[in-house]
Amino acid sequence: MLQTFRSSVNDVQDKITNIGNDLVRANELIVDAIIACDVEKFNDARGYIKNISSKTSDIDNLIIKILALYTPEARDLRQVVAYFKITNELARACANTRSFIRGFTDICTDLEEQTINDYAIPMQNSTIRAIKIAVSMINCHDSDELRERYDEVLIEENKTDDLYSMIEKNLIQQADTKNGEFEKYHRMLRALRKSEKIAGRAISMANLLLYANIGGELQASN
Repeated sequence: MLQTFRSSVNDVQDKITNIGNDLVRANELIVDAIIACDVEKFNDARGYIKNISSKTSDIDNLIIKILALYTPEARDLRQVVAYFKITNELARACANTRSFIRGFTDICTDLEEQTINDYAIPMQNSTIRAIKIAVSMINCHDSDELRERYDEVLIEENKTDDLYSMIEKNLIQQADTKNGEFEKYHRMLRALRKSEKIAGRAISMANLLLYANIGGELQASN
């Protein structure tokens, strides 16, 4: 029975990892799309995060079966509960990515090249690193290594916060000097805000994976 339980949990891990890797790939393609304002590449990125609700529901149903059949306890229970919550974080990260693609497609021609190079691309690169590291934690079981990776995700998430604050200040200043264009700059900020939110989902995943393996208290995600 223990072997069957472990096999089921491994299946959950593999499915979560696959969605996480697709999310990473989508956001990597977004960087190329931003540089060239390439609608086709934006669409390619969107293709990696299709049918996420169906995929996460499949994982959730598998987790419910695990809980019903094996009634895990202690660390095993923490792990399964964490995975149940991680599917929600992945779904939200994918939704934020889709929103970012939709919003940035509309405004990329309006953003100055310097703004893209100084803020948008570095922010997106930090988002990618945050997701990658969080996904790598799924198959990491060494406590010290997990804490180190969690700290790395936190660093990247903080970078996205800082970069967004800087680009927000920059764009608001531009809006103040150009009458009648406030709506355009508001749309820019709304799109860029989604990249920051994706990194926020990554730190929530990292927190859940830390909890799954080490314990402690769950932090509520925003």
